[in-house]
Amino acid sequence: MSLTADSPVNSSSTGSDDFAAFLDGELESASDVSQNFGEEEEIEEDVEKVEKEDDAEDDDDDDDDDDDDDDDDESMEGKERKREEDDNAEDYALDLEGSKRQKVDIIKSSLDLQSSSSVRVESSGASVETVTCTHPGVIGGLCIRCGERMDDESGVALGYIHKKLRLSNEELVRLRDKDLKSLLRHKKLYLVLDLDHTLLNSSLLDDIAGDEEYLKGPSTDLPDSVKSSMYRLESMRMMTKLRPFVHTFLKEASKMFEMYIYTMGDRNYALEMAKLLDPEDVYFNSRVIANVNSTVRYQKGLDVVLGKESAVLILDDTEKVWEAHPENLILMERYHFFASSVRQFHHPSQSLSQLRTDENEADGALATVLRVLEKIHTAFYDTVCLVSFIKHFVT
Repeated sequence: MSLTADSPVNSSSTGSDDFAAFLDGELESASDVSQNFGEEEEIEEDVEKVEKEDDAEDDDDDDDDDDDDDDDDESMEGKERKREEDDNAEDYALDLEGSKRQKVDIIKSSLDLQSSSSVRVESSGASVETVTCTHPGVIGGLCIRCGERMDDESGVALGYIHKKLRLSNEELVRLRDKDLKSLLRHKKLYLVLDLDHTLLNSSLLDDIAGDEEYLKGPSTDLPDSVKSSMYRLESMRMMTKLRPFVHTFLKEASKMFEMYIYTMGDRNYALEMAKLLDPEDVYFNSRVIANVNSTVRYQKGLDVVLGKESAVLILDDTEKVWEAHPENLILMERYHFFASSVRQFHHPSQSLSQLRTDENEADGALATVLRVLEKIHTAFYDTVCLVSFIKHFVT
């Protein structure tokens, strides 16, 4: 996995982002590859025609006394040339189809030779070594390395990186191991962040009424603590309130972690929230996982995260969606800004919007958990702890 900056500080790997960008560029250039291939075939056909015409002229010079035979030869030669042109056209059609398949062989520079195996074959005293593709991944039913059609649905789908992408379990292990080494060099860990009630709170416009109706009015009517973090999203018919301290939290956390968003909401909602949280696209990039990307319904799983599980922390307000990874979870206090949120969870008190107040930035939930994350990060990279972890990882 390649390394780029995903925050204002030196970053660890951002494999999923580079992977998606690389795939997009290669897929766009596929048609150009096919066109160039066709031009090369046409040039070869022209060369063959010129060579045949030269041969015909030489034959005429040598056989001036046999005009009748020459006419017959020219007629036969014309038929033969026509058959060869038809064969070339047929070969070109087959080769063009092959070039379309080759457009998915686009990550060979990011997947090293560990994706192949060598087999030595001996015949008649000669030894020949052949390379067999291990099919590290599939896009649209075709192997991303060799272009062979694959009907096997094994492995893990990573649609949030690129549509129709599926990587084998072996390739995922290899990429995670490779990425972890880079992460350790940059002294980072992985952090998976929930959206709703953890980093923000959203409500449908139709659900905002009564004693929080003021939220729909001019921004001048809003409390100062709310103005800068309240968003009205007309296209989605909802309002979103960012949790106090969230921008500072993300900035500081990005120095210690490579961060993912993971929500049980749909993908369009997840991407819209990512824009609010990360308008400059420096923290998350393509690492935005929605409910459609989970491999188990109503559950979240680290199997779709390109990070070593033992180096991942999770912040979420809902424990039951992480049944497979309770040891990685830091349970967050829910952020109930809107009245609809209070009603959803049968909370006994009024919402923050009804009280016309908000969490305090200095000692709110995000400020508190940031201090916890800093302690965990420091403890992890303590010399004794790190040596122990590396020994466990290597063995």
